[in-house]
Amino acid sequence: MPEIFHQDGEELLMLTEWQNVLAGFTTKQGGFSQQPFTTFNLGLHVGDVQPAVVRNRQKLSELLQIPLARWICCEQTHDSHIAKITKQDAGKGAVDMETALAQTDGLYTNEAELLLALCFADCVPLYFAAPNYGLVGVAHAGWKGTVKNIAGKMVRLWCEREHIPLQEIMVAIGPAIGSCCYIVDDRVLNAAQNALGEKRDLPYREVSLGQYALDLKELNRLLLIKEGVLASNIQVSDYCTSCAEDLFFSHRRDNGQTGRMMAFIVRKEE
Repeated sequence: MPEIFHQDGEELLMLTEWQNVLAGFTTKQGGFSQQPFTTFNLGLHVGDVQPAVVRNRQKLSELLQIPLARWICCEQTHDSHIAKITKQDAGKGAVDMETALAQTDGLYTNEAELLLALCFADCVPLYFAAPNYGLVGVAHAGWKGTVKNIAGKMVRLWCEREHIPLQEIMVAIGPAIGSCCYIVDDRVLNAAQNALGEKRDLPYREVSLGQYALDLKELNRLLLIKEGVLASNIQVSDYCTSCAEDLFFSHRRDNGQTGRMMAFIVRKEE
């Protein structure tokens, strides 16, 4: 399958599949941060100096033509809380962590021109859209968020609260660490199996005693299908954030001392 995220300049990978939706993922290139956050670090919480991060975010806002006053960012905690965003939330967390939405790993909105943003450095970015209903969302799924099924929770919220038919929900799974680089232990593997269900095949291979290469992107895809999302409505990026060192920060590869990319989505005015 062809890659679903297409590079647009050195700073951006864009998802162009959905009508009236602006969505993408940043690279680590083209910014103002210094080592070990070189250069386009968009995370305020990783030890980088705040002026550099704000300058990077300002650059992104200019590239996307969405002012920071219309961004919404979160304090991500590897959990499964999802917030519905309105215009009253505009600007939260855009230039400081103090105003970020607390303990939130998923966002969605039906309002136009609000940029929903989450930070990543190996975890799985999940993009959601129901183009015919004007709804967009994004979620952060590390292994903890994945086994807590934040993907399925977003789908249930849309079906139950927003009355979106399952067949209308589109999902893109963005760049994240691949099974080529993601080794976990029995604790993680057992949690993943419990989330997926004992009778379903878990996407992993054993690499040594008690060590397993787990495909987190595929696990999220299977959880979405289990929730009822059509397999044909789910697209998956081939990018591994650990392998593509020229493009991405990687928490595992960089031993925790690294910057963050940003996944973003906006519903555009029709």
